[in-house]
Parts: sequence; C-alpha cells; structure tokens
Amino acid sequence: MNNKKVQVIAVNAMIAAVYAVLTILISPIAYGAVQMRLTEIIVLLACYNKKFIPGLTIGCLLANLASPMGLYDICFGTAATLIACLGMYYFKNVFVGAFIGGAVNGLIIGLELYLALELPFMINALYVFVGEFVVLVIGAILFKCLEKNKTLMNKYILE
Repeated sequence: MNNKKVQVIAVNAMIAAVYAVLTILISPIAYGAVQMRLTEIIVLLACYNKKFIPGLTIGCLLANLASPMGLYDICFGTAATLIACLGMYYFKNVFVGAFIGGAVNGLIIGLELYLALELPFMINALYVFVGEFVVLVIGAILFKCLEKNKTLMNKYILE
C-alpha cells in the first residue's frame, strides 16, 4: 500500500474518531427529535473532497452506536449522512451543502422518528431540518473563512 493511501486511511480514521467522540460528548443535544449535532459541521468536508466521505460516514455510524434510538439511528442516521455527503460532493458548495444536509436529514430522521416512536412525521422532519440547517450554515460560514487559507486548502483539503 502506498504512502498516499495510508495517509487517506489515517485521515478518515481521525475524522471518524473526532465525529464519534464529540457527538457522544454532546449527546443531550445530539440525539432525538430536536437535535443540534454540532459535529455535523465537519460533514461539509464532503463539499471539497470525496476522500472524506468514508470517515464522515463511519464517524456517524460509531456515534449512532451510542444513540438512544438504537438500531434505527444506526441504519437511518448513517444512511442520511452518507446520502447528504454524496449530495454535498456533487454540488461542491458549502451553502448548498447546508441545505442538502438539512433536507436529507430532516426527511430521513423525520421518517426514523415516525417509525420508531410514532411521532408526527412532518413536524419532526421540520425540527430536524431546522436544527441541521442552522448548524450547517454556521459551518458553511466557518469553511468560507478557512477557504482564505490557501495553504490549508491546497495541502490538506483539496489534494
């Protein structure tokens, strides 16, 4: 295995670990009908480079192992993150990515809450969308600031 492949695997392992650990640390606001999963900010990395998608998806999976929603969140939540990341990569714009992340998570997690807890679909999809969208817009603003650092972008994000 060449050095570049090892580096990509190591970066994805770090992304997955950071996502999972920080999500579990903020678990009171990271799970449930009204959630502010601040760690979702890093899913915007998918807008810049597809190489980050495995780490983001695995990080979500690991975080969802601790979810009070159990298998529902492991399946639905992880699928939502993967689909959102793929959409973000396709459009390559952090503000569009914020909308995509909000919409995908709103719909899929709204469905999860409906199936698992029999909560009303529409209102919960809206709650999840709003929480996710707010977090991702904050993240989009942060990433736009980071884009000004060309060394960071060219050496670590875009390569």
